[in-house]
This record gives sequence, structure tokens and C-alpha cells, in this order.
Amino acid sequence: MSSSAVARFAREQVVEPDAIARARQTALELGAAPISPSVGAQCAVIAAATGARSMIEIGRGAGVSGLWLLHGAPDAVLTTIDKEPEHLAAARESFAAARVPSSRVRAIRGRAADVLPRMNEAAYDVVLIDADQDQIIDYVAHGLRLARPGGTVLVPRVLAGGRVADPVARDAHTSDLRSLISETLGSSSVFASLNTADEGLLQITLPRS
Repeated sequence: MSSSAVARFAREQVVEPDAIARARQTALELGAAPISPSVGAQCAVIAAATGARSMIEIGRGAGVSGLWLLHGAPDAVLTTIDKEPEHLAAARESFAAARVPSSRVRAIRGRAADVLPRMNEAAYDVVLIDADQDQIIDYVAHGLRLARPGGTVLVPRVLAGGRVADPVARDAHTSDLRSLISETLGSSSVFASLNTADEGLLQITLPRS
């Protein structure tokens, strides 16, 4: 059986909750490019396995990634950062439709590059980074600072549509992603894994001590 057939089979097994499916449709209408159901399900598993109580996502979109995180950790508080007021409004409606209490979601409007330096260090169990791909290296550095010991930083879209595996692709963004992947997976100071489902998901977990 080909690897593409296996990937298709695995992708088709993901059952996306109705509220997230509706948020996905809204995101597509806005052009907000939501994470895939496969990647979303993996994020939910990480949030659940971590026993997350405090999570932050950089790039809110229409709420798809946030809803997946809260699906895995329904008692957690989620902080979201996005610079687009239209995205913030759409996500607010998605959370309300999913019956997520407003006390569980804190929205911050602004550029992540401006907001992240002001966020508390070692304050979050899960950090999801899905914004401004051209600044991904800086955002991951911030994410590692924000994560608690034992916390996990999640970075979707690291396969860049397959370009990271193409030696001909040498643009700056693709090169940054290759470096991020190789340096992270080769690091002895974190636990890291690369999930190749759909757009890809880099998972970086900090040691507990």
C-alpha cells in the first residue's frame, strides 16, 4: 500500500466535532486558512495528555485551533492573539456557538511581535504558533519562553506544503523551517517530534526540571 493511501486513510478517520466544523467553514469564507482536522486532533491529544490548565495560541483565525485545544482540555483557560478584528469577532462567535464559557477565553488584539514580549514567562502548558510564518523563528523562541516546564509548543504548517522536503526550494521561509526542524529534533534540551500529517506539526516539549 502506498504512503499516500495510508495518509488518506488516516485523514479520513478523524471525526471533527460539529462546532469545529462550523468554525472551519467560517474560516474558509474569511480566508483564514484553519489547521487541518488531523493536526487539530493531534493538538487536542497534546492538550489532554499535558493536563493543560493554561494555553495560548498565536493566530486565532476563526477559532478552529482554539476549539481543538479546548476539546482536549475543556477546563483550561485559552489566551488568543490576533491582529485582525474580523478574525477575533468570528472566533468569538465560534466559541459561543460551541458553548465555551467566556471566562475560558481571553482575546488580545495586536501584532504578536508586539504582544509576546509582554506575556508572562513559563505561564502556559500549551503554546500553539500559527501566525506570520515569516517570523516563525522568533515566535518559537517566544513560545519556549512562555511554556512551563513540561509544557509543549506546537507549530503547525512546518512542512510548507512539501517545500521543506524539496532540495530545490531555497527561499528564506523554507530554509528557516528546515533549520527549525533539524535544530529542534537534534536538540538535547527538549523533547521534539515531527508529525507529517497534512500540513505537518512540530511538537516541542520542555523537560519538567
